[in-house]
Order: sequence, then C-alpha cells, then structure tokens
Amino acid sequence: MKKYFTAVLIAAMTAAFISSGTLKACADAVERGFVSVSTSANTELPPDIVEINIAVQTEDAKSLQKATEENKLISDKVYSELSSMINTQNGDFVKTANFNASPVYSYKNNKQNLIKYEVSNNVIVHTKNIKDAGKMIDKAIASGATNINNISFSISSYDKQCDELLSIAAKKAYTRAGILASSAGNTLNGIKNINGSCSTSSAMPQYRMLAKNMSMAASADAAAESSSPIQGGVIKLFANLNASYFVK
Repeated sequence: MKKYFTAVLIAAMTAAFISSGTLKACADAVERGFVSVSTSANTELPPDIVEINIAVQTEDAKSLQKATEENKLISDKVYSELSSMINTQNGDFVKTANFNASPVYSYKNNKQNLIKYEVSNNVIVHTKNIKDAGKMIDKAIASGATNINNISFSISSYDKQCDELLSIAAKKAYTRAGILASSAGNTLNGIKNINGSCSTSSAMPQYRMLAKNMSMAASADAAAESSSPIQGGVIKLFANLNASYFVK
C-alpha cells in the first residue's frame, strides 16, 4: 500500500511539473515581444489591354423569331467585323455573352398586354490593339450595334508588377520595423506574420455610349477614318503589406 501511494505521488508531481512547464512555455510565447508595421508601394502604368462590351438589341411587335433572326444577323456582322481587326496570335479574342430573348408586357386593370418581343446580345472584344479601339467601336455601330455598354482597360504585366511592388513594400516594412525596434532598445528576431495584396485604380474616363443616338450617316469606311476618341489614361497599381516581427 505504501509503495502504491508513493507511485501515485510521484506521478502526480511529474504531471504537475509537466503542466507547469507547459503553461510557462505558453506564457513565454504569448509574452514574446513584437512590432507591427504597414507599408505600401505604387506605380502608374499605361494600359495595354482594352475590353469593349458591345450590345445588339432588336425587337419585333409580333414575332420573337423575327427579333431573334434580326439580332443574329447583326451580331454575326459585328462579330465578323471585329474579328478582322484583332490579332489572335497576340491573345486577342471576340466572344458573345448575355444573350436574352423575352416578351415585354404592359399591365392595365390587372390585365397583361403584350407590347413587343425584345432580344439582346453582347459582343465582347478583348484586344491589345488599344490604338484602334475607336475604330472598332465605329465599325460595330456601322454594323448595327445599338449600345457600347462598357470599355475597360488593364495591364498584361499585372502579376509581375505586383510582385515587384510587394518586394519594395516588404523591404520598407523590415526597415521601418527595425527603426521602431531600435528606438525601443530592441532588435528584430524573426517574422511573426506577414501578408500583402495588390489592387488597381483607373485614372481614365468611363465610357457608355448609345449607338442609336450617335451619327449613323457616315459609312463604315468614313467612320474608320475618323474614329471615336478613346483614351486609355493610366492605371495606378498599389501594393499594401502588413507585417509583424518578433523582437529581442
């Protein structure tokens, strides 16, 4: 019985020692000092990619089929004209998106009345041929497009530029953290955590044009000679970084 009691006592003391040591280690980890900083880096770049969203809308008072057939004819023509102006070897492409065909009703005295059938289709051109963006728009309009929904610009080297800016921001963070630590009589002793991200903002005009309100008198050839004025502006790329460093 005495031996059994002694064994239990030793086991209890050992467990208490291990538990105490574990708690002390955790406490040391929690109490370990660190310094946190936030830095950023940015640059401005001219865009080298443009994407134009072109809409073709048709309608017919009696037949959805006629509205659809007319839309297909116009969309195919717009698609063909734009395809002839891009370089697929350079990553350019033309695609269709957001096709919709539906009846339009009016309601009076709880009665539904058919007004017309509407069909819409979007043709999207993605190209590095930014200088001809205006000509592409004019060609699309001359081919029967009804709306230019949106024009957006971007840069093909986004990932590379982001990596370079994050590297700059990381060096700034380490230097700044070292200054803070030194001012408090400490030195840096490893990374606690670090994270960064990139984003863009565009310093350029936003375009949205209604083709049917634009002059349609000029032929496609004349439109090509005097294209719609499209300016790419610049894209500002930001890198933001948050970092924490242990100190000793």
